[in-house]
Amino acid sequence: MHIPLWMWFASVILLSWGLVGLLQKLSTDCLSAESSLVWLVVGFQLLQPFVYRSAVFHHSPRSVAWGILSGFLNAVGAWALLAAMKSGGKASIVVTLTALYPLVVIPLVPVLFHESISLSQAVGIACALGAVVLLSVPTPPASRKSGMSPQRARRRLT
Repeated sequence: MHIPLWMWFASVILLSWGLVGLLQKLSTDCLSAESSLVWLVVGFQLLQPFVYRSAVFHHSPRSVAWGILSGFLNAVGAWALLAAMKSGGKASIVVTLTALYPLVVIPLVPVLFHESISLSQAVGIACALGAVVLLSVPTPPASRKSGMSPQRARRRLT
């Protein structure tokens, strides 16, 4: 069975970003959202020598502008995610809600790229919106299971 290259990259995304949510929550327990963002950028820079093996600056100004705007919005989103966790958001909810960012892109795709949305994709969108509603409903304290405290869990990780 041939697995396309993009699927391997998508699997790396799933694993990396899956772990990132945990690490971001751990960092915001000790650092401000702004400090966590600085260290996130340092982590990005550690990857640079492996990613950029050829010249980066041989592109049109328009292409570079799209890349810079993309990076800026990525940084704003990363800061907001870290700020949400620092201000008391549960990682299980904040990370899941922020992972629904394609809901912003999907309505724009038919207009900008002339791609159509299938019925199954529309059902997926509806399910994602339902997930937002379900994740937003607070859990009553009486029904929460008693388990390991977050502080104890963090100590076990270290």
